[in-house]
Amino acid sequence: MSIRVTVVGIDGGEPSGEARAAIDAATLVVGGRRNLELAGVPDGARTVVLGALDPAFEAIGEHEGAAVVVASGDPGFFGIVRALRERGLRVSVVPALSSVARAFAHAGMSWDDAMVVSAHGRELRRAVNVCRAFGKVAVLTAPGAGPAELARELHPQTPRTFVVCEDLGGPDERVTVVRPAEATTRPWRDPNIVIVYDPRRAVGPMGWLAGGRPGPGAWALPEDGFEARNGQITKAEVRALVLARIGPRVGDLVWDIGAGSGSVGIECARFGAAVIAVERDEESCARIRRNVQAHGVKVAVSRGTAPDVLQYLPDPDTAFVGGGGMPAIEECARRALRTTVVTLAAVDRVPQTLAVLRDHGHTAEAVQLSAARLKPLPDLTHRLDALNPIFVVSGTRP
Repeated sequence: MSIRVTVVGIDGGEPSGEARAAIDAATLVVGGRRNLELAGVPDGARTVVLGALDPAFEAIGEHEGAAVVVASGDPGFFGIVRALRERGLRVSVVPALSSVARAFAHAGMSWDDAMVVSAHGRELRRAVNVCRAFGKVAVLTAPGAGPAELARELHPQTPRTFVVCEDLGGPDERVTVVRPAEATTRPWRDPNIVIVYDPRRAVGPMGWLAGGRPGPGAWALPEDGFEARNGQITKAEVRALVLARIGPRVGDLVWDIGAGSGSVGIECARFGAAVIAVERDEESCARIRRNVQAHGVKVAVSRGTAPDVLQYLPDPDTAFVGGGGMPAIEECARRALRTTVVTLAAVDRVPQTLAVLRDHGHTAEAVQLSAARLKPLPDLTHRLDALNPIFVVSGTRP
């Protein structure tokens, strides 16, 4: 099958020779109003202003001559190339400079260590969670999901610097460096892109994987990898099952309630999730911060008593309750968007916890977890050293 459509990237500069030749030969040119104006459509060519996608794709499918789609930047990067190919069209792409590359160039920053997320037609909360978890993120924005909305979600709990790049390549191009508090109060021109970064980590380590870091090489880490009070820490065997039930992912927000040493929250952060650890004791909060620093992750620490302090926190995808009692469990079950996981030492509390989860729309289950570790004896034989049995109760929304 011959190529049906050529996609040409527009970045505000003069189109390349290949791009200019494709546009000049076209008898049908499809694109947003701004891109059609920048492209310089030849006389006699039919134009379709891109709004709803289906009418434009129908026009392309019915057209007999050379069809061109003009799109912003690199159309293969969060762009229209995917939608064209999904509809079975053969595509040739002439890219321009992507808005992300241009934004980082204006900021004078490397971006192989940056996460790139899109809030265009997608949930803003996932972009926000990535900004919470990572030190350098580029956010492709949209009306209603722009710099001000992003800043309102991040401020004041997540200290960051914003580089807001407006109308890149256009006549109203402007690049502004602001704090989130200021970003909430200013009007911003569309289109724009925002670099959200931690000024303390503006230069990330050189790696081999673009876009952040690889996942952890190990999890359910040994207890001696965490500073804990009097051995009060979720044991590694229990933590392994808890992590499996939580399923932490990039873009998720996890609550770690009654965090203690912060071991569960820290492990979730190592998978790329944003984490808020809740603890009422100041000494424990300081201990969590030291553990967070030791493991090189980002975990926000909120001092207070659950469930009272939870009213000030954004809704989590998953809540883990290691302490706080039934009121905390009930609030987590009510607000967690996907999963609630609870560890209990007393069997008497299991039926009530299951009932609370089910009352709040969760499909709930419980398992009693027992483990025994081999301990050496003086004669070089071994005995079994049993850990205290723990009940892991979990609930997932359908």
